[in-house]
Amino acid sequence: MNNPFTIVRKFEKKIGQYTGSPRTIAVDCCSSAIFLAAKYSNLIYRTDTIILPRHTYISVAMQFIHAGYTIKFRDIKWKGIYAIEPTNIIDSACRLTSNMYIPGSIMCVSFQFQKILSTIKGGMILTDNTQFADWADQVAHDGRDMNVSYNDDNIKLLGYHCFMTPETAEIGINKFEDLSQHNDDCADYTHYHDISYVNNLPEV
Repeated sequence: MNNPFTIVRKFEKKIGQYTGSPRTIAVDCCSSAIFLAAKYSNLIYRTDTIILPRHTYISVAMQFIHAGYTIKFRDIKWKGIYAIEPTNIIDSACRLTSNMYIPGSIMCVSFQFQKILSTIKGGMILTDNTQFADWADQVAHDGRDMNVSYNDDNIKLLGYHCFMTPETAEIGINKFEDLSQHNDDCADYTHYHDISYVNNLPEV
């Protein structure tokens, strides 16, 4: 039986070639991409405090809080992308254009219905860090090795259920054919209200 995730790999490869990213990991949404990047940074580098723009999408802050971070908010004016200091994570939900990958970074891309390339819901991680890419690919798939069947897999890592489905990847591949080489950013800080109140929200 053919591996249904082959089409996901195909979509990852297309986005990697388009953006110039050596490795790509498809996930169910950009928020999951940010969470996995944040979790890895916390585990490996013991980063525990980050700086975010006051004006961005609230899920970004929530994912960092869920990953164990304290957030300091700053008045940062950004367009398309912004770096999340002191990590190498970049929120790129509002940018998708050719050769955009920044070496040494972990860029988190969105394919949500309002974004430049829409699969209705979906996201992708761009990176040149092989260790992180291998970890994220496995963790996003419930700790599984997607190159072997579930019954033959020897799962040794506690993962998350946030992979991109083959059906979503197929939408992305079909729409990719109409993607321009250069696309304007679809949003900036002025499109978002002040989310600094998120630090006071209770955890359910």
